[in-house]
Amino acid sequence: MARSTGLPSSAVQREALAGLRALYDEVDALFGGITCEASTDCCRFGVTGREPYPTAVELALLERAVAARGGLPKPPRLPVVSERRCPLLGADGRCVAYASRPFGCRTFFCERATPPADGVSRRDVQRLARDVVALSERFDPRDPQARPLSRAVAAWRSR
Repeated sequence: MARSTGLPSSAVQREALAGLRALYDEVDALFGGITCEASTDCCRFGVTGREPYPTAVELALLERAVAARGGLPKPPRLPVVSERRCPLLGADGRCVAYASRPFGCRTFFCERATPPADGVSRRDVQRLARDVVALSERFDPRDPQARPLSRAVAAWRSR
């Protein structure tokens, strides 16, 4: 008899990942009118004072994207510690998993970004955030808590 791992079936996990991609499409549509210079200032957690806290399902999608590109980028040789660069920034300064970036990366922009003329509804963003959390709870009921992105990536590096 097979022992239960406590995780939902792989079919449920695949469904959750597909659901997450659909939610990300909604988020991207909601923020579609924002113009961004792609300065990656928002990817410097020490500069912004903010860091994304992805959920288990978001981390699973990110981990798949990172694996598909051949692994994590090498950390910079001489990092500016006070910047606290996102560990997913490649040598070229771009996100190596941009299409799979978490909700927090999709909804935070630096002060240089120009919002859409009609704005973004806080209620819509909160609803989508709750939907991501609910999806993650179904994806892995044993791991309902979000965690700092840098800590999650450090755990991947140590495997």
